[in-house]
Amino acid sequence: MERNRAALAFATLGHPGRLAVLRLLMRFAPQGVRPTEISEALGLKQNTLSHHLADLTASGLVGVERRGRSLFYAVDLDATEALIGYLALDVGRARPDLLASITSGKDPAMRDTDFDVLFICSGNSARSIFAEALLRDLGKGKFQAFSAGYRADTVPNPMALDVLQRNGHEIGGLRSKHVSEFQKPGSVVMDFVFTVCDTSAAEECPPWPGQPITGHWGLPDPVKATGTDAEKALVFAQTYAALLRRIAAFVELPFESLSRLSLQSRVDAIGLDAQEKA
Repeated sequence: MERNRAALAFATLGHPGRLAVLRLLMRFAPQGVRPTEISEALGLKQNTLSHHLADLTASGLVGVERRGRSLFYAVDLDATEALIGYLALDVGRARPDLLASITSGKDPAMRDTDFDVLFICSGNSARSIFAEALLRDLGKGKFQAFSAGYRADTVPNPMALDVLQRNGHEIGGLRSKHVSEFQKPGSVVMDFVFTVCDTSAAEECPPWPGQPITGHWGLPDPVKATGTDAEKALVFAQTYAALLRRIAAFVELPFESLSRLSLQSRVDAIGLDAQEKA
């Protein structure tokens, strides 16, 4: 990255509000987010957010796309990669003592299956519960699946459990868990962390140990469905089916032949394909 462009990017990120917006957008990357959703997640006034988005766009770190009547803002991953590379390789001269902590891999001794995967949604009552059960059963021992949420005192939704039972999944061991269970010392170090709702993706969360590959596979909350019991049950079944398609595609990836970069691209593509078909 050219020095003046890097200086502009660093100056733009020197404001805590703009930095917060970029960090939120990165949690949704490569997907875009509407300004109203950014404003709600960060508690920013619309006019303040507009200034931040304009500055981030001018710096080249963020791009904007119109879809119908809505604008979607997304991180420009190429520009962000160039900025990080400039800081690490040019400014930092690629010193190993600076890079070691972010390039070190997961300790193989901590692995108890091939891959440990965590699914997060707001309440851990339906979507992430579906995902945990699906990966556990479709993965055939190659994956250890977990799920969690950000709301306390939740339980698996009865309609979600009914859908799982009707599709042949064992539900006896499923329970709702707070995400903090997986952030304690000695917790399983995840290889993948997926958010399956926009609320959980927008949550402020410290970096996960081990630098897992992350993905955002957001879906509407079936718990909020209205109508008759039959209409609500249909929404739960549709949510289950959407996650089934994504996880079936995920478990079929040729993990042994993919680099981390390629694997991240495949994970992103699964989320984007599902978004376009929604």
